Amino acid sequence: QNYKNAKRFYLIEIQMPRLPRRRQMMMVLCGAATLLLLLTALVHTDTQRYYSPLRIADKLATQREQIAEVAAADADTFEPGSDGVCSGRRWPRGVRPLYIITPTYPRAEQIPELTRTGQTLLHVDALVWIVVEDVNKATKAVLHYLKSSGLCYVYLKARMPVKYQKLKTKPRGVANRNAGLTWIRKHAKRGGVIYFADDDNTYDRRIFEQIRGTKKVSMFPVGLVTKLGVSSPVVRDGKVTDFYDGWISNRKFAVDMAGFAVSVEKFLNSPKAAMPYIAGREETKFLESLNISNIDIEPLANNCQEILVWHTRTFKNAPARPSPKEINITDSNIQSLLKQLWNGKR
Repeated sequence: QNYKNAKRFYLIEIQMPRLPRRRQMMMVLCGAATLLLLLTALVHTDTQRYYSPLRIADKLATQREQIAEVAAADADTFEPGSDGVCSGRRWPRGVRPLYIITPTYPRAEQIPELTRTGQTLLHVDALVWIVVEDVNKATKAVLHYLKSSGLCYVYLKARMPVKYQKLKTKPRGVANRNAGLTWIRKHAKRGGVIYFADDDNTYDRRIFEQIRGTKKVSMFPVGLVTKLGVSSPVVRDGKVTDFYDGWISNRKFAVDMAGFAVSVEKFLNSPKAAMPYIAGREETKFLESLNISNIDIEPLANNCQEILVWHTRTFKNAPARPSPKEINITDSNIQSLLKQLWNGKR
């Protein structure tokens, strides 16, 4: 009993000041009222001013979305449709975009060739790879590669006209390149540069950075062309005076398809510019349609003293044969591999 009395005395005399009971009750009521007012104020506080952790997180997320929208608006990118994607690549501000037109056609070496070219292009910023296939129906393997390549690409289809398919010497790739040029007229910005990159060539990535500065038309050597081993403009004192090529044949611009680049602005200012269906004269006739002369040509690759592009040729492989019956491939990985092989059918 003494212990209980001592404990009550401690709670009253030590923990609470010695005040009249009525005043103590008033203090308790005032404290409760103050707490109630604070809670009411918090409930009715403007959510725009009350920065709870959730509110701060939402605000940061909104800011990130706004920054992304601004970046997307500044980027020279395109959304041409379900068969084309231009996102996920580096687009530094102030860098002129490159439009690389690559003709291709179904064959055993098609995907390896595209893979080699694509691996080089991955090292180049601000680039749109326009792949144009000579088919009526898109090749699934090509679409699969492009979607997995990480490149900003556009996929188009363009068949060679039937009347040219019967010729002994066919104007290969012309329909593809013209389809790419048509796309550029509709979508490209004037600050860019056009380059024709066949899928079977080999490219030093430095050439892409050099052609980015093209004002009208730039030219440079191409190795492994004809029996001379190289095709190149003849440069004296920094100016193009002639052409060195194994097949001149009265061509005004005796250059290889991989040996020149054209500014988008020059192309757009030449409404009739196109590539003709004339085998062996596609390059010169296209350049002539731009209404240029030797004085307009800008020699690159250290005044055309270096070779940064090679006209390589891949050994042609025969279509894959049917699987031998004596080998059991049921429920194995081989079935998946066989679907990826070229069997000679479009």
